[in-house]
Amino acid sequence: MEIVLDPDMPTYSGGLGMLAGDTLRSAADLGAPVVAVTLVYRKGYFLQHLDQEGNQSEQPQQWEPERTLKQVEGRVSVEIEQRQVWIRAWEYEVIGVDGDVVPVYLLDTNVAENS
Repeated sequence: MEIVLDPDMPTYSGGLGMLAGDTLRSAADLGAPVVAVTLVYRKGYFLQHLDQEGNQSEQPQQWEPERTLKQVEGRVSVEIEQRQVWIRAWEYEVIGVDGDVVPVYLLDTNVAENS
């Protein structure tokens, strides 16, 4: 569900996201034929700040994949609870040490056709 792709992209919140990102980087380094699929979360992540006394505060970290990722052509729909939900995808490329690429597709339902 979460993958560390870039420190400036809030696509993860902890250790499992780090592990997923490291796995994809290793696959790219090895030239393994791997494709990753995850979801776009535009809200829900936050930036954590600790003051000098150790008190935590946080700020919402909203993210717009349109600013960083390449949109994949085409859309698909699935039926959920008797209604059509349209899905588009964004692509991010994890590039290995020898230039091999593992594509990561992030699925997004924030489209005009959906309520």
